[in-house]
Amino acid sequence: MNTNYLISSVSGQKLYDTVKDLPIIDYHCHLSPKEIFEDKLFDNIGEMWLGGDHYKWRLMRASGVDEEYVTGSASWKDKFIKYAESIEFAAGNPLYYWTKMELEQFFGVTEQLTAANAEEIWEKANAVICEKKLSPRKLILDSKVEFIATTDDICDDLSWHAKIKDDPTFAPVVTPSFRCDNLLLIRKPDYADYVKKLSGVVGFEIQSMDDLEKAICQRLDFFKANGCIFTDVGIEFFPDHIGTKEEADQVFKAALKGEAVCNEAYYGFLGYLDVFLGCEYKKRGLTMQMHLAVKRNANSVLAAKLGADVGVDCVGDTISGNALISILDAINVKTGLPKTILYTLNPSMATQLSSIAGCFSNVILGAAWWFCDHVRGNKEQIRVIAETTTLNTFLGMLTDSRSFLSYARHDFFRRLLCDVVGEWVDRGEFTAEAAEKVVAGCCYGNVKKIVG
Repeated sequence: MNTNYLISSVSGQKLYDTVKDLPIIDYHCHLSPKEIFEDKLFDNIGEMWLGGDHYKWRLMRASGVDEEYVTGSASWKDKFIKYAESIEFAAGNPLYYWTKMELEQFFGVTEQLTAANAEEIWEKANAVICEKKLSPRKLILDSKVEFIATTDDICDDLSWHAKIKDDPTFAPVVTPSFRCDNLLLIRKPDYADYVKKLSGVVGFEIQSMDDLEKAICQRLDFFKANGCIFTDVGIEFFPDHIGTKEEADQVFKAALKGEAVCNEAYYGFLGYLDVFLGCEYKKRGLTMQMHLAVKRNANSVLAAKLGADVGVDCVGDTISGNALISILDAINVKTGLPKTILYTLNPSMATQLSSIAGCFSNVILGAAWWFCDHVRGNKEQIRVIAETTTLNTFLGMLTDSRSFLSYARHDFFRRLLCDVVGEWVDRGEFTAEAAEKVVAGCCYGNVKKIVG
């Protein structure tokens, strides 16, 4: 792909040449470790692109495509053609750029996908899949991926991660991330069943907060022993106060009985457990990720029919900055903060979160997340971080994806980063030498220090 694609500054193009071939560290994604281990060849580009990719599902629905061609029983070819019809007019949407970049990077297709050329590109891409024997591992290796952190429920046995680690033929490191959403969602109807599942995993009955804390620590030690470096949470609720352990215990026991839990009690429980988790992460040297301001399952009809993660989540309301500060400060007072990455789905919070992060030496603002990871959103995130803290500690891009073709997103980010920083160099605001070090850190070096 042209060096000047998405890069308008002369210095930006020079900077891009210094980082374009750096390895990829994908420190947050939703890839399946089972699929990585089994390494089955893909049948067609429709399956590769549209199987589980809720980004594309959302665009197709927004374009008026019938659900039969989104998550229904239509053929992969028909679904691919419907996606082509949708993407043709989606300039500005990050998918428009990612589609172009993925087609060129993996299939050698240089033209933009449209309804008119969809069948031709379908045939060409499928021929490449067959010829190159494209599979999950092949795509990972071809993309120069060095490290992958998947997202894993705390009950997961991590057996697929163990199999990947024991396979001497595959060099990239694939580690689990400790995702605690299901632990915190105590008002879900099946919460008691989830706790029973966790009890079976840890080998003792969980009936109180003492039991729950013991179980959490056991699972953290297990994840750590299996290579875990990152933790994560991405629920739509954020506590406005920190309850006591006694209060949290009462709420937990009520939830196990299926009793209703009011907002005040629930938020106190969340506050207590958020602090507890942060302290335990610190003790184990784990990096804490917090995905904030998201609304889950807004379309209850589709969510009930298809389940979670089907493209009906959206930007949530802003959370209280004071509430976040209370959680971070409480952890800091008790044990010191673990390395912490804050993400917001509501872009209006970016400056506030970055300024909050700057109050603590171990906290940073993360990459533009999900509905913010378009051209403008990435550039704005870069500028916010630079203006309120420093780009020299920014960890850069992650795929946050279930698709093995999504590594083009790292190239997308590198181009936008170099364009912004290159403009500063061209205007004489930043030295070329310093700029080169900063972009290298954002694209690879900074997160490399975390994963080792």
